[in-house]
Amino acid sequence: RVMLSFEGCVGWSDLDEEELAALAEHEHVPEIVAAEMGCWLAHNPGGEFTIEHIIEDDIEMATRHGHPQEARHWKEVLDHFAANHPHGMECEAA
Repeated sequence: RVMLSFEGCVGWSDLDEEELAALAEHEHVPEIVAAEMGCWLAHNPGGEFTIEHIIEDDIEMATRHGHPQEARHWKEVLDHFAANHPHGMECEAA
């Protein structure tokens, strides 16, 4: 029997903790559930594009609710994600 820690799940997902936090916030799920979801998205066609849109939604929601610091944080997460997962942008251009 094997037990994975949250850190192990993060490693399998190919996403970082902040990117998973964005998914968790958007989907209103615990981060461990977001890790499973993020892993599936990151390894399936169009999934990286979906993750980008989720983070963009988090930015929009923070802005709409008057939380500019939170919006800046999610923008930094999006920039980091885009730099490390360029295939999402390729899907958008196609």
